[in-house]
Amino acid sequence: MELAQRIAAKTVRRVLAGASLPAALAESAPAAAGERPRVHDLAYGTLRYLGQLRAAARMLAERPLADANVEALIWVALYQLIHTAAPPHAVVDGAVRATSRIRRTSAKGLTNAILRSFLRRRDAVLADAARDPVGRFSYPRWWIDRVHAEYPDDAAAVLDAGNTRPPLALRINRRAIGPDVYVRELDACGVTAERVGEVGVIVARPRAVTELPGFDRGWFSVQDAGAQLAAPLLDARDGMRVLDACAAPGGKTTHIAELWDTDLTAVDADAARLQRVEQNLRRLKFSSRLVHADAADVHSWWDGFAFDRILVDAPCTASGIVRRHPDGKWLRRETDIEDFAGQQARLLDALWPLLARGGAMLYATCSIFRAENQAQVAAFLARHGDAEAIPVALPPGSIDGQLLPAGPGAAHNHDGFFFALLHKS
Repeated sequence: MELAQRIAAKTVRRVLAGASLPAALAESAPAAAGERPRVHDLAYGTLRYLGQLRAAARMLAERPLADANVEALIWVALYQLIHTAAPPHAVVDGAVRATSRIRRTSAKGLTNAILRSFLRRRDAVLADAARDPVGRFSYPRWWIDRVHAEYPDDAAAVLDAGNTRPPLALRINRRAIGPDVYVRELDACGVTAERVGEVGVIVARPRAVTELPGFDRGWFSVQDAGAQLAAPLLDARDGMRVLDACAAPGGKTTHIAELWDTDLTAVDADAARLQRVEQNLRRLKFSSRLVHADAADVHSWWDGFAFDRILVDAPCTASGIVRRHPDGKWLRRETDIEDFAGQQARLLDALWPLLARGGAMLYATCSIFRAENQAQVAAFLARHGDAEAIPVALPPGSIDGQLLPAGPGAAHNHDGFFFALLHKS
């Protein structure tokens, strides 16, 4: 326990210093060894509830903690005491031992006192922490204020959904196996799962996908239930020329290939991530023209022939998928929204001339902020008189193309996404 706590605390500190959570975990991998699953749980959980944990630690310490490493260790231990079933005595003892390894011996007493004080005053501390919006929702204040301003009736539900543990959602490759048949395959292996959407399956207890039947045979891909809506909205046909801009890591690329036999081009500016597209296509036994390029720099890669369908899965704040990437809450700044909006407009304007007359472009983000979504589309339509927005069919509860994140128990357990289908007259 002590080793996992110490590594998780160091990982959280790296994230708050600017590293992404996957990168911070990769840096910790050599030390984690057999503790890797626990380290991952502690790091993800601590970042998921960081606002609450910070507020509780401040109240319990009564004065600012002098050592940032000890403070992060206390956050990790508080996460365990509040949100896991770990035995309290083991959590406290492990944190005290971890403190002795990263700080002078005198700090052990402070860690011990803070955590034992929490166990005595738990309900009062949590109630006090929840009085502040950051302590209640565990997001930066600007994020909370923005969600309340844009979704006044749904703000609490949206923010809370972003703090839930994401499900392991699979998209079944119907060219290889049917969704109902695959659920029976899972049941035969002792894996409980349920259907969601057209071809989705949610596994009750997340696990390594390589442990699931049919992974090497291309029976499924890992993809959130909300993201599975994108490719069908293109409404392509066999033989069409289709472009997937910003394609990595390939979930939507492979879905297009599953649905139709098209002349498919996938473009991405990140060479390493484009390799993942290639790997996913190969595992699923599909192919596509892969292009390493900035999709907006069309003169560097386009062959001059128009596309019938274009998918623009644009770079964004990823504010709709924070339950899978809780580091995003603390790495993003409000000014990033304007920066991403500029990138999105550049992509849309550059790719629109590549679309054939009568064709359709699907603009998609995994954001919930209007500046990246509805406002972006409205500005695009104002700039392009030959563009028309076509209504899209989304699960109940969507608002103007916006799919808000929904947690466990919802009819369609998904992340937050935005979709706009643009027709070229």
